[in-house]
Amino acid sequence: MEDMLRAAIPPSRSTYNNLINACGSSGNWREALKVCKKMTENGVGPDLVTHNIVLSAYKTGLQYSKALSYFELMKATNIRPDTTTLNIMMYCLVKLGEYGKAVEIFNSMREKRSDCRPDIVTFTTMIHAYSIQGQLENCKAVFNTMLAEGFKPNIVSYNALIGAYASFGMNKEAQRVFNEIKQKGLRPDIVSYTSLLNAYGRSHQPEKAREIFDKMKQNNWKPNSVSYNALIDSYGSNGMLTEAAEVLREMEKDGIRPNVVSICTLLAACGSNGQRAKIDSILSLAESRGIVLNTVAYNSAIGSYMNVGEYDKALNMYRTMRKKNVKPDSVTFNVLISGCCKMSKYVEALDFLDEMMILHIPLSREVYSSAICAYIKQGLLAEAESVFTKMKMTGFYPDVIAYTTMIHAYNIAEKWDKAYELFQEMKMNNVKPDSIACAALMRAFNGGCQPAKVLVLAEYMREKNIPFTDAICFEMVSACSMLREWKAIIELIKMMEPSYHVVSVGLLNQILHFLGKSGKTETMMKVFYKIVASGADISLCTYEILLKNLLAAGNWRKYVEVLEWIVEGGIHPSSEMYSNIFTFAQRSCGAEYASAIQERIETLKRKSGIKPL
Repeated sequence: MEDMLRAAIPPSRSTYNNLINACGSSGNWREALKVCKKMTENGVGPDLVTHNIVLSAYKTGLQYSKALSYFELMKATNIRPDTTTLNIMMYCLVKLGEYGKAVEIFNSMREKRSDCRPDIVTFTTMIHAYSIQGQLENCKAVFNTMLAEGFKPNIVSYNALIGAYASFGMNKEAQRVFNEIKQKGLRPDIVSYTSLLNAYGRSHQPEKAREIFDKMKQNNWKPNSVSYNALIDSYGSNGMLTEAAEVLREMEKDGIRPNVVSICTLLAACGSNGQRAKIDSILSLAESRGIVLNTVAYNSAIGSYMNVGEYDKALNMYRTMRKKNVKPDSVTFNVLISGCCKMSKYVEALDFLDEMMILHIPLSREVYSSAICAYIKQGLLAEAESVFTKMKMTGFYPDVIAYTTMIHAYNIAEKWDKAYELFQEMKMNNVKPDSIACAALMRAFNGGCQPAKVLVLAEYMREKNIPFTDAICFEMVSACSMLREWKAIIELIKMMEPSYHVVSVGLLNQILHFLGKSGKTETMMKVFYKIVASGADISLCTYEILLKNLLAAGNWRKYVEVLEWIVEGGIHPSSEMYSNIFTFAQRSCGAEYASAIQERIETLKRKSGIKPL
């Protein structure tokens, strides 16, 4: 260009466009704008191709907001966009998280009167957008629409679909699309292999992920840092930290420098697997390799320390972050606040909330939920209610965790009506209650002397296929006990029967106690036999419940038999168990039976190593 100008050869629009494109494609968007300005000054007006090249320069230079502003200027000067223009706009909107606006453009392009018809790039962009949002069904729908409208997917389109399946760990579906690439005469590229590898990693098959990685090499594709990091994550997320570290060394041997993503991946794996010693070594490794930690990396380190209960180290990591002028974000404070709550450091959690407000960092939904929890644990219900209200006012509709936390708070404060009102609001806002939320509300009903509503809620849970947990069953048994609802408890027992071996001892004891207290000792013993047959652990407390109810029913023969089971099981009956039957025998059985009972009890005492009186 300089040579042309010196030779007094005026550059054409095409020449300027080529130069702008050269600058923009290398990410030098500022230089691209200078050339565009010089072009205008020299009397060569830009055309639509020029504008698209400038937009593309912004896109390549990661200046997505600037691209949107430039597009608005184009519209203001009545420059009509084409498909390429709108594709760039959709891409930028997706990168900025404005998915709704991207969908609007997509839908407008598909209208019959539209001058800008969608092309393969348009459909691929939308698949990617839906994938980021976790809307897998929409990904498949867009892909199928693309096929129905006669477009032949290219490798980028196929990769976008594999990536969508991979994000859900759906390895079979991802493998099917991968195989289809080859069937259609296309060659899978490094993105195809990396996405498939990721699908196997997320479905807890690290060995299969390694197999895909090796196939990538066999097919003459050199793995890049993304491929290596995906394999590190496959091992790390499945608790195989030694193998993950080995991949890092392999990465270095292949001449690929580990980056901050590699470090984040390893740190997250250490935190989730409780490997506190390795967190320090990974941070030392990053320092020795000259890897500068960014906000995401510091968040991973702080979160990992919090997960293993190392509050002081997490706090030091946060202080280092601030000292090195790395800006914390809402994720940083969510990790700190939620971590403090898990360690019962509620005062510290609220201090971090105050600091977040001072730094003018917008609160996320997760931070709001953690703050509500911290206030409630401190007994500050009014403050928790205030945060809950602010959460709704700022457009963050509470999730099931926030609602459940507030319902639990109202339980503690004995404000049962408010708990029920909140549950109703939850349903109106289409937030599906889970087992924890339902258990909290059942506790409120029982606490507020409304046990009938517990059984109504249980029916709602059955309709919505919400699982029945120990806590749910416990509250149902309590409600049935208050209502003397015999049929409901029998139905519950039948439902629980296949899972006696995993049900908590406390819940089983509560059921046996209810049956015995209701005078249904035969049913109580039948249930006990089934519990024993299931292989569930039987505690001395369970035997105490049986004995107490048998004696109340006057069934001394079964009482003595149960005592014999206890001794044969290697458990030492308490002195109270012996004294209770002696007292009963003397008062209620007559001299003949009392003597026989005493003889059997003395025999049992000798068996258990207790000297007879």
